[in-house]
Amino acid sequence: MSRTTKIVAWLLAGVVAIFVIAAIALFVFFDPNDFREDIADAVAESTGRELVIEGDVSISLFPWLAIEIGRSELGNAPGFGDEPFAEFESAKMGVQVLPLLLRREVAVGTIAVESLAVNLEENRQGANNWDDLASAETAEADADAAGGEAVEATIDAAGIRFTNATIRYESADGAYSLTGADLSVGAITGEGGELNVDGMSLKGLLEGVVSTPSEFRIETAGIGVQTVEQVVTMQPVEMAVLGLDISADVQPFSYAGDVEPVAAIQVDEFSPRSLMQLFDVEEVETADPSALSSVVIDATAAVKATAIELSDVNIKLDDTTFKGALAVPLTESGAYRMDLKADRIELGRYMEPATEGAEAEAADTAPVEIPSELIRPLKARGNLAIEAATFDEIEFSNVKLGLDIGGGRLRLHPISAQLFGGSYNGDVRIDASGAAPTLSVDEKIEGVNLADLAAAMFEQDNITGTISGAFKLSGRGEDSAAIQNSLGGNLSIELLDGTYEGTDIWYELRRARARIKAEEPPEPELPARTKFSSVTATGVVRDGVMQNDDFFAELPFMQLRGRGSVDLAAATIDYGLTARILERPESLTGVTQEELDDFTEAEIPLKITGSLESPSVRPDIEKLLRDRAGDEIEDKIKDKLKDIFGR
Repeated sequence: MSRTTKIVAWLLAGVVAIFVIAAIALFVFFDPNDFREDIADAVAESTGRELVIEGDVSISLFPWLAIEIGRSELGNAPGFGDEPFAEFESAKMGVQVLPLLLRREVAVGTIAVESLAVNLEENRQGANNWDDLASAETAEADADAAGGEAVEATIDAAGIRFTNATIRYESADGAYSLTGADLSVGAITGEGGELNVDGMSLKGLLEGVVSTPSEFRIETAGIGVQTVEQVVTMQPVEMAVLGLDISADVQPFSYAGDVEPVAAIQVDEFSPRSLMQLFDVEEVETADPSALSSVVIDATAAVKATAIELSDVNIKLDDTTFKGALAVPLTESGAYRMDLKADRIELGRYMEPATEGAEAEAADTAPVEIPSELIRPLKARGNLAIEAATFDEIEFSNVKLGLDIGGGRLRLHPISAQLFGGSYNGDVRIDASGAAPTLSVDEKIEGVNLADLAAAMFEQDNITGTISGAFKLSGRGEDSAAIQNSLGGNLSIELLDGTYEGTDIWYELRRARARIKAEEPPEPELPARTKFSSVTATGVVRDGVMQNDDFFAELPFMQLRGRGSVDLAAATIDYGLTARILERPESLTGVTQEELDDFTEAEIPLKITGSLESPSVRPDIEKLLRDRAGDEIEDKIKDKLKDIFGR
């Protein structure tokens, strides 16, 4: 052994001997528990809070400089009660001595904290019990940064472990907590402005969001921090919360200023029905029991200061795929936003199941309540486009829906769709900002096949043609019945080139003439049918009743004019019309010249009464007899005058 080697060996032996002697002296003459009050005073001076160390404080010196503290608690901020802000049963941390002294390497053992409990609270004024601590730490960090260059030390920590932790948060909106939480952080290494964390996981039970505790888990295989560039990189993150399994591929993000990470997220298939049960929402009964059974979500999520913005959204709900963008507000003044397109949806699957008998009749007549309490707090804007949609027997295509909710006012505009060979455009508004909601509609249909429409909506197969119309109406009330009874506005309608099955107006006229003349009625031509070239009407609606004074219908053999009313709430009709037979009616067979002469010489009154679903169309015999009696009296008076005056 060389002389130099011997000298180094003796020096190392001397250093070890000195540490051994110092350690013995430390344990003999020094008790760290004597300094608990000094530590508490220092914490009070820097934070303004009381620190109470109830458990023992122990220190080891070599080969680890380690400290272990027993049960301790940190007081709450002024104005937030006597409950401790934070407390734990035990905490320990150790640093290897020789690497720190010889190579300036910080080699830290596992930092372990048992039964940590943190109580976070925010009052109605918006003040909380942690801002003062955060401000103190920020000020200290700013002072260190201003004081000079950062120390480039090597960091080597075995990890961090919190077991059986509890974090509570309480505000005016409710109380939430994460209980039985275990936080595990892997090895932490750093050198030359680069810090790496070898994995992290947090598991516990989330309480307060739903009525029963639910699993919460978040974990990642690694985290990297570039301290000079102030950039964080993360391995893919896996999360489980409220029954949802979520994967996130987080893009590198800066923590200089506002932290706004962006991640590609995927929510594994879940059942909305199960989610409803978790939130204690009454199970929704649908016509198709399998509806609302499957949802899968893919999107790119960007966390902004005021909202979470979702782009490249791909949502598959059962058999329907929605694509587009969404935004979820993070502030009270913010609004939900959406811009989605869907391929095809069968709306009937999601409606209430069909009922039968008296129950079905009661459901059909029961008024529908306006959801004022749901509308008032909502703030949302957006657009929805659907390539194709079906509802019962109605098929829509190129559906577009605009939504704007705010201040208790809901507007659906534009609403447009193609259906039954024609088109629909609408503007629907509900104003729930006042004491009683107001419903307003401004709707137009154009070129719609009337036969298909009547069959699909009213299960009627007795009318054909093409229908166009405009409806501008408004009503006020808590439900559909009240709104119908207060309905006001105007409407217009036009029917072209159609037939009305089940009633042959020409036959009814001939039969009425035969009764008046005491003749045998003609044989009916079956099936009973009335053709029309056009039917037009405009009306004014007051208190749920439409009054029409310009009804006009043109049939191949006559023209109809008249006036009447339609009770929209009761769905009944009461019309008085006058028919004038054309001098040369088209396509009439089996008619005598005497019949034609009688019909073309007079205007024939008709009466339309009954339900809108199945109205009765009959000649107004009473009016016809009154008119005929009046004509006979008039003729007799004329004859008498001729006798008197000789003319």
